[in-house]
Amino acid sequence: MQEQAIAWRHAGDDIGFVPTMGALHAGHDSLVVRARKENQRVIASIFVNPSQFGPNEDFDTYPRPFDQDRARLEALGVDAIFHPPVDQIYPPAFKTRVDPGPLAEVLEGRSRPGHFAGVLTVVLKLFNLTQPKRAYFGQKDFQQVVLVRQLVRDLALPVRIVAVPTVRYPDGLAMSSRNAYLDPSQRELAPVVHQAITEAARAFTTGETDAARLEALARDRLTATAGLALDYLAVIDDTTLSRPERAIPGSVLVIAVKLGLIRLIDNVVLGAERL
Repeated sequence: MQEQAIAWRHAGDDIGFVPTMGALHAGHDSLVVRARKENQRVIASIFVNPSQFGPNEDFDTYPRPFDQDRARLEALGVDAIFHPPVDQIYPPAFKTRVDPGPLAEVLEGRSRPGHFAGVLTVVLKLFNLTQPKRAYFGQKDFQQVVLVRQLVRDLALPVRIVAVPTVRYPDGLAMSSRNAYLDPSQRELAPVVHQAITEAARAFTTGETDAARLEALARDRLTATAGLALDYLAVIDDTTLSRPERAIPGSVLVIAVKLGLIRLIDNVVLGAERL
């Protein structure tokens, strides 16, 4: 992969890179479509990265429909699909690991210790192998986007990180590969997550800026629905991830809930989304 990518770069082609773990859906499609518009070459990876899963998470059962994913990416016009075995990314002598720093210790990082070290380690290696000018990530994983941008900035990597808006089902649920785990009753409840943060975002557009009150509005909507267990809910700065007393346009309301054994995350950018 690296040799081909270097040859494309030497020929003057910009490479757009879409890293995925497979089990592709319309959200991934939007990343590829954006990359296709902005680059001469597009590489998509399919790699279920073991280092970002915790000991009690779903690495072994994570869906891996490779043949379907390959057909989907080919139909979208990618130039190359990188589907390495685990021992190509992490050979037996592999020792190096990225330390993501304090931004990885809050929100998702607090709930999933070590997760972002695994994410940034594999992202750095994939960037080296695919030589992209631009890399495309979904906004649904907001903290991940912030940390990948920090990685690029801190290590002076020649990659532009493009965050693509979350793609949703008609009922508002953010598309995610893990949605396949939801049973029919859970799937019926799941849209409440987006409804809760949207209710708070509407309050912001009508003048409410107190972060605690915005959070309370979303929390009240969630607690009125049995079966959802809140992990975190916070108004945060879009770069530092710190919590302001007052929200401003561009502040982000982030949320994570458990629905049975399934974990759902979502976010809304205050003042920026059509509600």
